Amino acid sequence: MKLFKQILLTGILLFCIAPVLHVSGQRRPAKLKKKVVVKSIPPTVYVSPQLKNFQEIAAAANVAFVFPKGFNEIKAPDNEDLSFDYAMEIPGKEFEIWLQVKSQKENYASYIKSLGNKSTRQANPDSLYLDMGKANARAFSGDDDIFIRNIPPKYLARYNANAGRTYLLNLQDLAITKHFRYALLITLQKDHIGTILAVCFANEKGPEFFKNIDRASSCIKFKP
Repeated sequence: MKLFKQILLTGILLFCIAPVLHVSGQRRPAKLKKKVVVKSIPPTVYVSPQLKNFQEIAAAANVAFVFPKGFNEIKAPDNEDLSFDYAMEIPGKEFEIWLQVKSQKENYASYIKSLGNKSTRQANPDSLYLDMGKANARAFSGDDDIFIRNIPPKYLARYNANAGRTYLLNLQDLAITKHFRYALLITLQKDHIGTILAVCFANEKGPEFFKNIDRASSCIKFKP
């Protein structure tokens, strides 16, 4: 458990960057031929349909995403049990990250409208990140015995978030999670705007897990 706490705190810290020529004298300078400069055209960067769709989802929730160096895109799971928007892996490292982003703007607008009517009053969507975290943690681990910590404000500020939690999980042996053994689940909430959920998977929870999380620690955050 002591090692679990150390890794979790690490996750919080991580989860929780042409000269001017002077001509003198009375003589008129000879007319120079205009030099034609051909600008190089940068190569076209391929954007996969999955990444394009995720960028649109992220933009709707005021979330910025920069693809981290050293990762490859993989297909994100999307079924009735687990639904994620984007997924990445470090090739050969047995390490994956799954991402889910949800805009809460429309939900918050509906919540404000419902305040005057007790019969139709809705739950404040700014607290939905709590239910999202618990539901996903339970789906991955299969029980409620989960080590949970709130992310301190000074670390939330790095991601322009107002609230967040981390969940350190012992995973069920499932095909959908590729039989990974451990996961660190992180939720980030920006009030009235949206929610980010990230799950980091690994088979070992030692220093290598720390290094791999570090490589992706700044790839996603809310816009100021």
